[in-house]
Amino acid sequence: MRLEITRKADLAIRAIQTLRDGVRQKGAELAEVIGTTPQFIAQVMRPLVGQGWVTSEPGPTGGYTLRSGLGDISLLQLIEAMEGPTVDDRCVLRGIPCPPFEPCALHDAWARARNALLDELQGTPLSELQKGVNQ
Repeated sequence: MRLEITRKADLAIRAIQTLRDGVRQKGAELAEVIGTTPQFIAQVMRPLVGQGWVTSEPGPTGGYTLRSGLGDISLLQLIEAMEGPTVDDRCVLRGIPCPPFEPCALHDAWARARNALLDELQGTPLSELQKGVNQ
């Protein structure tokens, strides 16, 4: 399992929490509110636009608009949109897939812990996260 939360994912969460359904916000304004630069905001927003959660309108009157309510997006979906798949078949000890007939000593316990974490992240809609945009 690979689960990495980078600054980019943190900024994406902040952006989703900041945007309002149907209200367009300029990229530079959004960048200021969530604590990044206008140059980096496009990189943060690209995966959100790609998922269809946010629309992007170019130009001087353009900006970003939330398309989907926060209740429709899980924390796991957002993390995977920003960071890529969280599950790979690598063994936590060996760094390669566990052989099916010789699993590592942690295999079963790690699989249960991984599944519990992924279930929690999948079951947590972004709408339930504390509004911590300026934390």
